[in-house]
Amino acid sequence: MNFMITDFIHNQYPHYIIDLQSSEGVRNLIITSFSIVLILILGKYLNKNQKLNLAKAICILAIFLTLYSHLIDLINGNWWLHEDLPLHLCSISNLILCVILFIPKNNKLFEFLFYCGFLGGLMAILTPQINYYDGGFFMYFEYYISHGSIMLIPLFMFYHLEMKLSKYSWLKTFIILNILMIIIMPLNYLIGSRSNYMYLAESPKIDNPLVFGDWPYYILNWEVIVLVLFYFTYLIFTRKKI
Repeated sequence: MNFMITDFIHNQYPHYIIDLQSSEGVRNLIITSFSIVLILILGKYLNKNQKLNLAKAICILAIFLTLYSHLIDLINGNWWLHEDLPLHLCSISNLILCVILFIPKNNKLFEFLFYCGFLGGLMAILTPQINYYDGGFFMYFEYYISHGSIMLIPLFMFYHLEMKLSKYSWLKTFIILNILMIIIMPLNYLIGSRSNYMYLAESPKIDNPLVFGDWPYYILNWEVIVLVLFYFTYLIFTRKKI
């Protein structure tokens, strides 16, 4: 019975995929990029306390959007174990975003957010897919604000809050990510055939040149691609030390 209800909701509200080459995709990319750059530039003109307060305000907004999104789904009966747990890479990054500035400094969390949040958020902005979109403004704006925030905050912490990437942080984060995959892959199986957290059971239905091959080969392709992206991200942001 639950699957019948889920199928009805999924058919009524299918995935909403935005083509980056469309006017909508270009507009959203420009607005998101401009907002991130504007806040990063603003940080240059603030004192230390003001920088921290601005970053915390963005994290509080992320907390509100996350709680409100789950609460509304629970109230409307649209919250499902197989798809609404925060086990996608961007969801995990969002959870870290919600707490990272309200706990003692933790460089491992920062580095995970920097690599996985920034790159995961970037991919989500470049290839947007709003799952089971009901046409409402909240889901639309929440998608871009949440993914934009997991890109913005690690950059803001790097440039304005004196957080740095340690040596081999790219490799350590890659290992942590693989440990998460080892945990989540069987969890998908235990939850049920519809569970596809971190897209480990089935590839995402988006037009992305980084997503190719059938299961499990696209996962192996990701392993190589992600490792290279992590390494080059480290080189780019630490180029003055090389």
